[in-house]
Amino acid sequence: MSALSPRLVAMSSRRSFLGFTLTPGVTAAFAVAALILAVGAYATIVRFFRGLGASTNLNDLAPWGMWIGFDVMSGVALAAGGFVIAATVHIFHRERYEPLLRPAILTAFLGYLLVIFGLLFDLGQPWRIWHALIYWNPHSVLFEVAWCVMTYTAVLALEFAPMLFERLRLPRPRRILRAVTIPLIILGITLSTMHQSSLGSMFLIFPEKLSPLSYTPIIPVLFFTSAVAVGLAMVTVESLLSARFMRHEAHMALLNSVGRATAVVLLIYAAIKIGDVVARGAWTAFVPFGWTDLTWLAELALTVLLPAGLLLIPSVRAGRGKLLAVQLLVVIGVIVNRVNLAVPSLVAASNGSYFPGWMEFAITLALLTAGVVAFAIAAKHLPVFDTHDNHVMKA
Repeated sequence: MSALSPRLVAMSSRRSFLGFTLTPGVTAAFAVAALILAVGAYATIVRFFRGLGASTNLNDLAPWGMWIGFDVMSGVALAAGGFVIAATVHIFHRERYEPLLRPAILTAFLGYLLVIFGLLFDLGQPWRIWHALIYWNPHSVLFEVAWCVMTYTAVLALEFAPMLFERLRLPRPRRILRAVTIPLIILGITLSTMHQSSLGSMFLIFPEKLSPLSYTPIIPVLFFTSAVAVGLAMVTVESLLSARFMRHEAHMALLNSVGRATAVVLLIYAAIKIGDVVARGAWTAFVPFGWTDLTWLAELALTVLLPAGLLLIPSVRAGRGKLLAVQLLVVIGVIVNRVNLAVPSLVAASNGSYFPGWMEFAITLALLTAGVVAFAIAAKHLPVFDTHDNHVMKA
Protein backbone atom coordinates (compact mmCIF):
# COMPACT_ATOMS: atom_id res chain seq x y z
CA MET A 1 0.00 0.00 0.00
CA SER A 2 1.35 3.38 -0.94
CA ALA A 3 2.13 5.80 1.85
CA LEU A 4 -0.37 8.54 2.57
CA SER A 5 0.65 12.07 1.69
CA PRO A 6 1.57 14.38 4.58
CA ARG A 7 -1.50 16.51 3.84
CA LEU A 8 -3.87 13.53 4.10
CA VAL A 9 -2.22 12.41 7.32
CA ALA A 10 -2.64 15.89 8.78
CA MET A 11 -6.30 16.03 7.73
CA SER A 12 -7.05 12.59 9.18
CA SER A 13 -5.44 13.50 12.49
CA ARG A 14 -7.55 16.59 13.04
CA ARG A 15 -10.05 16.36 15.84
CA SER A 16 -13.50 17.90 15.97
CA PHE A 17 -15.78 19.25 18.70
CA LEU A 18 -19.49 19.91 18.22
CA GLY A 19 -18.94 19.52 14.50
CA PHE A 20 -16.12 22.09 14.33
CA THR A 21 -12.65 21.07 13.22
CA LEU A 22 -10.30 21.98 16.04
CA THR A 23 -7.83 24.19 14.26
CA PRO A 24 -5.66 26.36 16.53
CA GLY A 25 -7.99 29.35 16.02
CA VAL A 26 -11.17 27.37 16.75
CA THR A 27 -9.56 25.73 19.79
CA ALA A 28 -8.54 29.14 21.16
CA ALA A 29 -12.06 30.50 20.57
CA PHE A 30 -13.63 27.58 22.45
CA ALA A 31 -11.11 27.99 25.29
CA VAL A 32 -11.93 31.70 25.66
CA ALA A 33 -15.67 30.97 25.52
CA ALA A 34 -15.30 28.26 28.17
CA LEU A 35 -13.41 30.65 30.46
CA ILE A 36 -16.04 33.39 30.05
CA LEU A 37 -18.86 30.93 30.71
CA ALA A 38 -17.07 29.54 33.79
CA VAL A 39 -16.64 33.01 35.30
CA GLY A 40 -20.24 33.80 34.43
CA ALA A 41 -21.37 30.57 36.09
CA TYR A 42 -19.59 31.58 39.31
CA ALA A 43 -21.23 35.02 39.22
CA THR A 44 -24.58 33.33 38.56
CA ILE A 45 -24.21 31.16 41.67
CA VAL A 46 -23.39 34.24 43.76
CA ARG A 47 -26.37 36.12 42.28
CA PHE A 48 -28.96 33.45 42.97
CA PHE A 49 -27.64 32.21 46.32
CA ARG A 50 -26.51 35.50 47.87
CA GLY A 51 -28.78 38.01 46.15
CA LEU A 52 -28.45 41.25 44.23
CA GLY A 53 -26.48 43.01 46.97
CA ALA A 54 -23.61 40.55 46.75
CA SER A 55 -23.44 40.47 42.95
CA THR A 56 -24.30 44.01 41.80
CA ASN A 57 -23.72 47.66 42.66
CA LEU A 58 -27.43 48.41 42.53
CA ASN A 59 -28.89 50.49 45.34
CA ASP A 60 -32.05 52.37 46.29
CA LEU A 61 -31.05 55.35 44.12
CA ALA A 62 -29.95 53.14 41.20
CA PRO A 63 -32.47 50.29 40.90
CA TRP A 64 -31.85 49.80 37.17
CA GLY A 65 -28.38 48.81 36.06
CA MET A 66 -26.54 47.03 33.27
CA TRP A 67 -28.87 44.05 33.19
CA ILE A 68 -31.89 46.26 32.43
CA GLY A 69 -30.18 48.90 30.30
CA PHE A 70 -28.11 46.56 28.16
CA ASP A 71 -29.35 42.98 28.51
CA VAL A 72 -33.08 43.78 28.35
CA MET A 73 -33.65 47.24 26.82
CA SER A 74 -30.89 46.92 24.22
CA GLY A 75 -31.32 43.17 23.77
CA VAL A 76 -34.96 43.47 22.68
CA ALA A 77 -34.06 46.15 20.13
CA LEU A 78 -31.09 44.20 18.74
CA ALA A 79 -33.37 41.20 18.10
CA ALA A 80 -35.75 43.25 15.94
CA GLY A 81 -34.28 41.91 12.70
CA GLY A 82 -36.49 38.84 12.93
CA PHE A 83 -39.81 40.61 12.50
CA VAL A 84 -38.38 43.19 10.06
CA ILE A 85 -37.05 40.60 7.58
CA ALA A 86 -40.07 38.31 8.10
CA ALA A 87 -42.38 41.20 7.21
CA THR A 88 -40.22 42.09 4.21
CA VAL A 89 -40.31 38.55 2.80
CA HIS A 90 -43.80 37.33 3.66
CA ILE A 91 -45.94 40.48 3.94
CA PHE A 92 -44.32 42.80 1.40
CA HIS A 93 -43.45 39.84 -0.87
CA ARG A 94 -39.78 40.72 -1.34
CA GLU A 95 -38.84 37.06 -1.71
CA ARG A 96 -35.32 37.87 -2.86
CA TYR A 97 -34.46 38.65 0.78
CA GLU A 98 -35.32 35.09 1.83
CA PRO A 99 -31.63 34.08 2.20
CA LEU A 100 -31.47 36.55 5.10
CA LEU A 101 -34.64 35.29 6.80
CA ARG A 102 -33.51 32.16 8.60
CA PRO A 103 -30.36 33.70 10.12
CA ALA A 104 -32.47 36.68 11.22
CA ILE A 105 -35.06 34.38 12.82
CA LEU A 106 -32.34 32.42 14.62
CA THR A 107 -30.69 35.63 15.85
CA ALA A 108 -34.02 36.99 17.08
CA PHE A 109 -34.99 33.72 18.80
CA LEU A 110 -31.68 33.46 20.64
CA GLY A 111 -31.82 37.18 21.41
CA TYR A 112 -35.19 36.94 23.10
CA LEU A 113 -34.14 33.88 25.08
CA LEU A 114 -31.12 35.84 26.33
CA VAL A 115 -33.37 38.80 27.21
CA ILE A 116 -35.52 36.49 29.33
CA PHE A 117 -32.47 35.02 31.06
CA GLY A 118 -31.10 38.52 31.60
CA LEU A 119 -34.37 39.57 33.19
CA LEU A 120 -34.19 36.60 35.56
CA PHE A 121 -30.89 37.93 36.88
CA ASP A 122 -32.33 41.40 37.51
CA LEU A 123 -35.57 40.40 39.22
CA GLY A 124 -35.37 40.43 42.99
CA GLN A 125 -37.55 37.31 43.10
CA PRO A 126 -36.94 35.60 39.74
CA TRP A 127 -39.00 32.56 40.68
CA ARG A 128 -42.07 34.78 40.33
CA ILE A 129 -41.46 35.65 36.69
CA TRP A 130 -44.46 33.54 35.73
CA HIS A 131 -46.83 35.71 37.83
CA ALA A 132 -47.70 37.89 34.82
CA LEU A 133 -49.52 34.86 33.41
CA ILE A 134 -51.83 34.62 36.41
CA TYR A 135 -51.92 38.00 38.16
CA TRP A 136 -53.10 40.45 35.55
CA ASN A 137 -52.62 44.20 35.76
CA PRO A 138 -53.81 45.54 32.38
CA HIS A 139 -53.09 49.13 33.49
CA SER A 140 -49.35 48.41 33.66
CA VAL A 141 -47.04 48.88 30.68
CA LEU A 142 -44.84 46.10 32.04
CA PHE A 143 -47.83 43.72 31.94
CA GLU A 144 -48.18 44.33 28.20
CA VAL A 145 -44.42 44.04 27.65
CA ALA A 146 -44.26 40.77 29.61
CA TRP A 147 -47.08 39.18 27.64
CA CYS A 148 -45.78 40.39 24.28
CA VAL A 149 -42.24 39.16 24.95
CA MET A 150 -43.45 35.76 26.15
CA THR A 151 -45.84 35.34 23.23
CA TYR A 152 -43.39 36.59 20.62
CA THR A 153 -40.70 34.24 21.91
CA ALA A 154 -43.17 31.39 21.37
CA VAL A 155 -43.85 32.70 17.85
CA LEU A 156 -40.11 32.82 17.13
CA ALA A 157 -39.78 29.24 18.38
CA LEU A 158 -42.41 28.19 15.84
CA GLU A 159 -40.68 30.16 13.08
CA PHE A 160 -37.39 28.50 14.03
CA ALA A 161 -38.90 25.00 14.23
CA PRO A 162 -38.88 24.25 10.45
CA MET A 163 -35.07 24.31 10.47
CA LEU A 164 -35.11 21.67 13.19
CA PHE A 165 -37.76 19.60 11.42
CA GLU A 166 -35.72 19.65 8.22
CA ARG A 167 -32.67 18.39 10.08
CA LEU A 168 -34.71 15.62 11.75
CA ARG A 169 -36.49 14.79 8.47
CA LEU A 170 -39.99 15.34 9.87
CA PRO A 171 -42.05 16.54 6.91
CA ARG A 172 -45.52 16.49 8.50
CA PRO A 173 -45.00 19.05 11.32
CA ARG A 174 -43.03 21.18 8.88
CA ARG A 175 -45.93 21.22 6.43
CA ILE A 176 -48.31 22.17 9.25
CA LEU A 177 -46.14 25.12 10.22
CA ARG A 178 -45.82 26.21 6.60
CA ALA A 179 -49.61 26.33 6.38
CA VAL A 180 -49.79 28.86 9.23
CA THR A 181 -46.71 30.88 8.28
CA ILE A 182 -48.57 34.08 7.32
CA PRO A 183 -50.73 34.20 10.49
CA LEU A 184 -47.58 33.62 12.57
CA ILE A 185 -45.74 36.42 10.78
CA ILE A 186 -48.65 38.83 11.25
CA LEU A 187 -48.88 37.91 14.92
CA GLY A 188 -45.13 38.37 15.31
CA ILE A 189 -45.20 41.81 13.66
CA THR A 190 -48.10 42.90 15.87
CA LEU A 191 -46.43 41.72 19.06
CA SER A 192 -43.09 43.25 18.10
CA THR A 193 -44.66 46.61 17.29
CA MET A 194 -46.41 46.59 20.65
CA HIS A 195 -43.52 45.74 22.95
CA GLN A 196 -40.76 47.53 21.01
CA SER A 197 -42.73 50.75 21.47
CA SER A 198 -43.98 49.92 24.96
CA LEU A 199 -40.45 49.69 26.28
CA GLY A 200 -40.31 53.41 25.51
CA SER A 201 -43.72 53.95 27.10
CA MET A 202 -42.27 52.93 30.47
CA PHE A 203 -40.27 56.18 30.54
CA LEU A 204 -43.47 58.22 30.28
CA ILE A 205 -44.28 57.55 33.94
CA PHE A 206 -41.37 59.61 35.32
CA PRO A 207 -41.03 62.85 33.30
CA GLU A 208 -39.09 64.50 36.13
CA LYS A 209 -36.26 61.97 35.80
CA LEU A 210 -35.42 62.63 32.14
CA SER A 211 -34.06 65.73 30.46
CA PRO A 212 -36.43 67.81 28.28
CA LEU A 213 -34.53 66.49 25.25
CA SER A 214 -35.18 62.85 26.11
CA TYR A 215 -38.67 63.03 27.61
CA THR A 216 -41.31 63.23 24.92
CA PRO A 217 -44.84 61.87 24.48
CA ILE A 218 -43.70 60.20 21.25
CA ILE A 219 -40.87 58.21 22.84
CA PRO A 220 -42.71 54.95 21.92
CA VAL A 221 -42.54 56.01 18.26
CA LEU A 222 -38.82 56.72 18.59
CA PHE A 223 -38.21 53.35 20.24
CA PHE A 224 -40.03 51.49 17.48
CA THR A 225 -38.37 53.39 14.64
CA SER A 226 -34.89 52.92 16.07
CA ALA A 227 -35.64 49.22 16.62
CA VAL A 228 -36.42 48.82 12.90
CA ALA A 229 -33.16 50.57 12.02
CA VAL A 230 -31.03 48.50 14.37
CA GLY A 231 -32.83 45.32 13.30
CA LEU A 232 -31.66 45.93 9.73
CA ALA A 233 -28.18 46.78 11.01
CA MET A 234 -27.97 43.58 13.06
CA VAL A 235 -29.01 41.49 10.06
CA THR A 236 -26.05 42.97 8.19
CA VAL A 237 -23.61 42.52 11.09
CA GLU A 238 -24.68 38.93 11.67
CA SER A 239 -24.51 38.09 7.96
CA LEU A 240 -21.04 39.56 7.42
CA LEU A 241 -19.50 38.15 10.60
CA SER A 242 -20.98 34.67 10.13
CA ALA A 243 -19.88 34.68 6.48
CA ARG A 244 -16.34 35.48 7.53
CA PHE A 245 -16.02 32.99 10.37
CA MET A 246 -18.31 30.21 9.11
CA ARG A 247 -17.36 30.52 5.44
CA HIS A 248 -20.71 30.88 3.71
CA GLU A 249 -22.06 33.27 1.11
CA ALA A 250 -22.50 36.86 2.31
CA HIS A 251 -25.18 37.94 -0.26
CA MET A 252 -23.62 41.37 -0.72
CA ALA A 253 -26.26 42.49 -3.22
CA LEU A 254 -28.97 41.97 -0.61
CA LEU A 255 -26.94 43.56 2.18
CA ASN A 256 -26.35 46.54 -0.10
CA SER A 257 -30.10 47.04 -0.32
CA VAL A 258 -30.48 46.49 3.43
CA GLY A 259 -27.88 49.22 3.98
CA ARG A 260 -29.85 51.64 1.83
CA ALA A 261 -33.04 50.79 3.75
CA THR A 262 -31.21 51.34 7.03
CA ALA A 263 -30.23 54.83 5.87
CA VAL A 264 -33.84 55.67 5.03
CA VAL A 265 -35.11 54.50 8.44
CA LEU A 266 -32.32 56.41 10.22
CA LEU A 267 -33.26 59.60 8.39
CA ILE A 268 -36.92 59.10 9.35
CA TYR A 269 -35.84 58.56 12.95
CA ALA A 270 -33.67 61.71 12.88
CA ALA A 271 -36.48 63.78 11.36
CA ILE A 272 -38.94 62.64 14.04
CA LYS A 273 -36.41 63.24 16.82
CA ILE A 274 -35.33 66.72 15.66
CA GLY A 275 -38.87 67.75 14.73
CA ASP A 276 -40.12 66.71 18.16
CA VAL A 277 -37.45 68.75 19.97
CA VAL A 278 -38.22 71.82 17.86
CA ALA A 279 -41.98 71.44 18.21
CA ARG A 280 -41.77 71.16 22.01
CA GLY A 281 -39.22 73.96 22.32
CA ALA A 282 -36.92 71.54 24.12
CA TRP A 283 -33.90 72.87 22.23
CA THR A 284 -33.43 75.35 25.10
CA ALA A 285 -32.20 72.40 27.20
CA PHE A 286 -28.94 72.55 25.27
CA VAL A 287 -27.88 75.48 27.47
CA PRO A 288 -26.08 74.76 29.70
CA PHE A 289 -24.64 71.54 28.34
CA GLY A 290 -24.95 68.54 30.61
CA TRP A 291 -24.23 64.82 30.30
CA THR A 292 -27.67 64.02 28.86
CA ASP A 293 -27.40 66.88 26.36
CA LEU A 294 -23.99 65.73 25.14
CA THR A 295 -25.06 62.08 24.80
CA TRP A 296 -28.23 63.14 22.97
CA LEU A 297 -26.16 65.15 20.51
CA ALA A 298 -23.50 62.45 20.15
CA GLU A 299 -26.09 59.76 19.47
CA LEU A 300 -27.84 61.87 16.85
CA ALA A 301 -24.71 63.10 15.09
CA LEU A 302 -22.40 60.08 15.28
CA THR A 303 -24.73 57.09 15.24
CA VAL A 304 -27.74 58.35 13.26
CA LEU A 305 -26.86 61.14 10.81
CA LEU A 306 -23.28 60.00 10.13
CA PRO A 307 -24.10 56.36 9.31
CA ALA A 308 -27.20 57.43 7.37
CA GLY A 309 -25.06 59.65 5.19
CA LEU A 310 -22.39 57.01 4.73
CA LEU A 311 -24.93 54.32 3.84
CA LEU A 312 -26.23 56.50 1.01
CA ILE A 313 -22.80 56.23 -0.66
CA PRO A 314 -22.76 53.20 -3.02
CA SER A 315 -19.04 52.50 -2.48
CA VAL A 316 -19.57 52.23 1.27
CA ARG A 317 -22.42 49.74 0.86
CA ALA A 318 -20.39 47.71 -1.64
CA GLY A 319 -17.39 47.18 0.66
CA ARG A 320 -17.74 44.46 3.29
CA GLY A 321 -15.48 46.13 5.82
CA LYS A 322 -16.98 49.58 5.33
CA LEU A 323 -20.55 48.29 5.47
CA LEU A 324 -19.83 46.28 8.62
CA ALA A 325 -18.21 49.26 10.36
CA VAL A 326 -21.08 51.63 9.55
CA GLN A 327 -23.78 49.17 10.59
CA LEU A 328 -21.90 48.48 13.82
CA LEU A 329 -22.07 52.23 14.46
CA VAL A 330 -25.86 52.02 14.20
CA VAL A 331 -25.90 49.12 16.68
CA ILE A 332 -23.71 51.06 19.12
CA GLY A 333 -25.98 54.09 18.80
CA VAL A 334 -29.12 52.21 19.82
CA ILE A 335 -27.28 50.59 22.73
CA VAL A 336 -26.08 54.02 23.90
CA ASN A 337 -29.60 55.39 23.59
CA ARG A 338 -31.23 52.60 25.61
CA VAL A 339 -28.53 52.38 28.28
CA ASN A 340 -28.35 56.16 28.71
CA LEU A 341 -32.10 56.42 29.24
CA ALA A 342 -32.35 53.45 31.60
CA VAL A 343 -29.29 54.02 33.78
CA PRO A 344 -27.31 57.32 33.85
CA SER A 345 -30.34 59.55 33.32
CA LEU A 346 -32.37 57.95 36.11
CA VAL A 347 -29.42 57.71 38.49
CA ALA A 348 -28.49 61.37 37.97
CA ALA A 349 -32.09 62.45 38.55
CA SER A 350 -32.02 60.65 41.91
CA ASN A 351 -28.64 62.16 42.89
CA GLY A 352 -27.25 58.66 43.17
CA SER A 353 -24.20 56.90 41.83
CA TYR A 354 -23.76 53.60 40.04
CA PHE A 355 -21.16 51.70 38.08
CA PRO A 356 -21.62 48.01 37.23
CA GLY A 357 -19.74 45.52 39.39
CA TRP A 358 -17.49 42.91 37.84
CA MET A 359 -20.13 40.21 38.30
CA GLU A 360 -22.61 42.28 36.30
CA PHE A 361 -20.06 42.50 33.49
CA ALA A 362 -19.26 38.79 33.81
CA ILE A 363 -22.88 37.65 33.57
CA THR A 364 -23.62 39.97 30.63
CA LEU A 365 -20.52 38.78 28.77
CA ALA A 366 -21.42 35.16 29.53
CA LEU A 367 -24.92 35.65 28.10
CA LEU A 368 -23.48 37.19 24.93
CA THR A 369 -20.96 34.35 24.62
CA ALA A 370 -23.68 31.74 25.11
CA GLY A 371 -25.67 33.39 22.33
CA VAL A 372 -22.74 33.40 19.92
CA VAL A 373 -21.88 29.76 20.68
CA ALA A 374 -25.52 28.70 20.30
CA PHE A 375 -25.77 30.51 16.97
CA ALA A 376 -22.58 28.87 15.71
CA ILE A 377 -23.72 25.38 16.74
CA ALA A 378 -27.19 25.86 15.23
CA ALA A 379 -25.72 27.23 12.00
CA LYS A 380 -23.33 24.29 11.84
CA HIS A 381 -25.94 21.58 12.23
CA LEU A 382 -29.17 23.12 10.91
CA PRO A 383 -30.06 24.49 7.45
CA VAL A 384 -29.83 28.10 8.64
CA PHE A 385 -28.04 29.46 5.59
CA ASP A 386 -29.88 27.27 3.11
CA THR A 387 -31.47 29.33 0.33
CA HIS A 388 -33.45 26.39 -1.08
CA ASP A 389 -36.37 25.75 1.21
CA ASN A 390 -37.21 22.29 0.01
CA HIS A 391 -33.79 20.76 -0.53
CA VAL A 392 -34.13 18.25 2.32
CA MET A 393 -37.75 17.23 2.19
CA LYS A 394 -39.33 17.47 -1.20
CA ALA A 395 -42.84 16.19 -1.52
